[in-house]
Amino acid sequence: MKALKIATFNVNGIRSRLDNLLAWLAREQPDIVCLQELKASDAQFPREAIEAAGYGCLHFGQASWNGVAILARGSQPLEVRRGLPGMEDDSQSRYIEAAVHGVQVACLYLPNGNPQPGPKFVYKLRWFESLIAHADTLRRAEHPVLLAGDFNVVPTDQDIYNPKSWLKDALLQPESRACYQRLLEQGWSDALRQLYPHERVYTFWDYFRNHWPRNAGLRIDHLLLNPALAPYLKDAGVDAWVRNEAHASDHAPVWIRLGTRKRR
Repeated sequence: MKALKIATFNVNGIRSRLDNLLAWLAREQPDIVCLQELKASDAQFPREAIEAAGYGCLHFGQASWNGVAILARGSQPLEVRRGLPGMEDDSQSRYIEAAVHGVQVACLYLPNGNPQPGPKFVYKLRWFESLIAHADTLRRAEHPVLLAGDFNVVPTDQDIYNPKSWLKDALLQPESRACYQRLLEQGWSDALRQLYPHERVYTFWDYFRNHWPRNAGLRIDHLLLNPALAPYLKDAGVDAWVRNEAHASDHAPVWIRLGTRKRR
């Protein structure tokens, strides 16, 4: 295993926030990046600008909504699949998988599910069930595998500033949380929570009600490591400075560092 920095970032519109993305790439220089909510078709994806920044890219876009991409510094991601197995009838671009720098990377943008109850929440849970089934296959691989992206789930009350304000939201529903817990019980390691078991760490701050200045955040962007990858985890964090920039996404990039040797 080589030393790597891997990040996930819901960019919330790659064309409108391209300058923010390029500034972050230049400053932090992650080796692998998973992007969500591109809100751009494949034809609209700013490939030239990203390649000029030194990154190969693989994208699965959708006009105006959704969309995921994987970037690799100094390399070209090798596509494994696009679209989540079990969701072959899904018209939304939410999942892409690639081999990058010796790691099999699954980039996902799980459905929000609001309003709930209703068809959007049913869709969220169906998508989650398909992810759980596919993730079990990935988890058992002998090679390193990473699930990264915007899961649209607040795993516990420790991962939100005030759960009382969000009790009816799909991100906090018992069904959503149970699905995320089932992923962990397969043997996946939640990188941020593994290294910071007691801290309140946030990755998303709503645009409304002064949430960013008040640090009223949620943790919904996650990096999950399979047993073959987890022993190489050295560090993790959130580039919160990105959320403070002009015209910022409501998410901040979340990252992990992998070492060349396993932890003892």
